[in-house]
Amino acid sequence: MNKVIATKVFESLASGIRLDVWRLLVKSGLEGMVAGQLASELDIAPNTLSFHLKAMLHAGLLSVEQEGRFLRYRANIPLMLDLIGYLTEECCAGHPEACGVGGVEPLCAPACCDKE
Repeated sequence: MNKVIATKVFESLASGIRLDVWRLLVKSGLEGMVAGQLASELDIAPNTLSFHLKAMLHAGLLSVEQEGRFLRYRANIPLMLDLIGYLTEECCAGHPEACGVGGVEPLCAPACCDKE
């Protein structure tokens, strides 16, 4: 992950509709959803949804697979995990013991601080 890709992902998610699409596709897991299901579930006009799906595909947030007349969309979870890793790779300045303060839960996931 680099800054250009991270910025593209954040720009793509800078919309309430796209965030809703992302969260719904994450929830659907590997099965994903066809465009009609997404439009119905989110109560969005199909042409509006198409515009948002295209932007998310361009950013790499989604994958799409043709199924007969339908397009099935899936969230690109590895990309999001890479983004989270990119955002937290320098967490706690390389001192994982500093990630938690006074017995409080760590500020970041243990994996981002395990830089031994």
